[in-house]
Amino acid sequence: MTTHEITALTDSDWPELLDRLRIEAHISQLGRCLDERDFEGLRGLFTEDAMVRTPGGTAVGHDALVDQARQRHSADEGIQHLITNLVVEVAGDRASVRANLLVSFARSGATGPAPFQLGEVYRFQLRQTGEGWRIAGLSSAPTWSVNPPAGVLGGPTRS
Repeated sequence: MTTHEITALTDSDWPELLDRLRIEAHISQLGRCLDERDFEGLRGLFTEDAMVRTPGGTAVGHDALVDQARQRHSADEGIQHLITNLVVEVAGDRASVRANLLVSFARSGATGPAPFQLGEVYRFQLRQTGEGWRIAGLSSAPTWSVNPPAGVLGGPTRS
C-alpha cells in the first residue's frame, strides 16, 4: 500500500489491513520458531503440502521442512532472524510477500568470535485456511554474507 492509499482508507479497507497484519505476525513467528529451535511449531505456520526452497535444500511437507530446519539451525548457540521490509500483496484467499532477511549464526554464543551473517530475500506464498493464514511456499535467495563457515556460500574450503 502506498502512502497515498493509506491516507485514503475507507471502512471497506479494514479487512485487507487485518489480513496484512495477520500475515506479518505469522511471518514473524517463523523467525521466532527458528531462533528458539521450536521446530515442531513450524507445523502450525505452513500448509501440510508446503514447499520450502532455501540454501539448505528443498523440502515438501511438514516432516521434511521440520527436518530441514532442525538440521540447518541446531549447531549454533545463537541464531537470530531479522525479517524486514515486508511487501504484502493480498488477493482474496491468497497472498504473496517479499521480505528481506538478515540472519546471524553465532557458533559460541554472545561472547564468541564474529558470527556468520547472511542477507537474503525471502519470497512467501500464503493461503487462507480454516485455521487462518498459512505459508504454502517459501523461497530464499542469498544476496550477501560475512564470515561464512568453511564450504558455505563461498567460505574457505578445507583441504
